[in-house]
Amino acid sequence: MPTLFHLPLSPFCRKVRLVAAEKSMGVSLEIEEPWRRREEFLALNPAAEVPVWVDDDGGTIADSNAICEYLDDIDMGPSLMGDTPGDRAETRRLVAWFDTKFYREVTEYLYGERMLKRIRRTGEPNSAAIRAGRQNIGYHLDYIAWLTDRRNWLAGDRLSLADLAAAAQLSTLDYLGEVPWEHSEGAKVWYQRVKSRPSFRTLLADSVPGFPSPPHYADLDF
Repeated sequence: MPTLFHLPLSPFCRKVRLVAAEKSMGVSLEIEEPWRRREEFLALNPAAEVPVWVDDDGGTIADSNAICEYLDDIDMGPSLMGDTPGDRAETRRLVAWFDTKFYREVTEYLYGERMLKRIRRTGEPNSAAIRAGRQNIGYHLDYIAWLTDRRNWLAGDRLSLADLAAAAQLSTLDYLGEVPWEHSEGAKVWYQRVKSRPSFRTLLADSVPGFPSPPHYADLDF
């Protein structure tokens, strides 16, 4: 069985887990704290970042998008990238939006300050950064609602990697109770659809010592 080196609440690791589950691919999860820079882990990924996917034959893939597209390529089912060049371009655009823009403007401030700093013991949370993340998230929820008002899913007619990338970011923040779902009914309805998929079950079962999730986190009808 392949192995995924991951952090449970890393949105990039969660994205890979969602893709593997959507593809019904079994995977062994190994928690890795990359800041410890273990020699064995650095041999797998000199960048010292998770996620890292290791195939049964020892082949190693680093970077969440490289892993996700690899899993999509080797699966014979419907593509999570889209069928046409235009579909794939739009999926990649939105994946970049959530992996880069959303992460930089929201997740890095909230998850980074509230959780990673405590785990890594690198100082006290920056209250100004937390306020900025809480302020910025509304704009992104509005954008999700705008997209889903015009499309069945974020990138088009069917579920794509764009939906999984966005849901991975939001699931991390939802575990911390940092998503104001009352801000956007459209975003909430979309997230309920993704959250109700079988691929989400392992994420909803996550439990991080010292960081209990809010009661609604695992509730499909929140």
